Amino acid sequence: MKRSKMFFYFSLILTLSTVLLLVTGSSLLTLALDKDNSIPLGTFITWVGMISLPLTIYWGVEELRKPSKRLNRILAGVLKMILILGILWVPLSYLLAGNLSFSFSEKETFQGGQLAMQWFWYLSYGIGIGALLTLFTYWVSLLFVKHKPGAI
Repeated sequence: MKRSKMFFYFSLILTLSTVLLLVTGSSLLTLALDKDNSIPLGTFITWVGMISLPLTIYWGVEELRKPSKRLNRILAGVLKMILILGILWVPLSYLLAGNLSFSFSEKETFQGGQLAMQWFWYLSYGIGIGALLTLFTYWVSLLFVKHKPGAI
């Protein structure tokens, strides 16, 4: 089996596992990793998903790994930026919330307040939606590929 295929399947399994745990609201998500119950396992499970989703697309679509067309180079760049945001999701979210459980309150200050919460949700949804939109845009672009006569 090719390495890229192996990486694709590994990333896909991580992505699907994360989605399953998040959708079902598994008790693993609230399992505390410290004595103060301030660091839930769900933070790191979600982080794995934030990284594995764009990696699944990257390893699953060769044209986004080695783009040959202008649009695909742009999409590959967008996907790499989304991957970087996925990697930085926990540090950026910590800066926004001020804690690793990513809980926000009605504070007047930015960190941990309502505006920071909005930025947190933009970041979180942006990673997932951005990765899926990149894949969707690539798929739609395939509809407009000109085939040579006689090619199937």
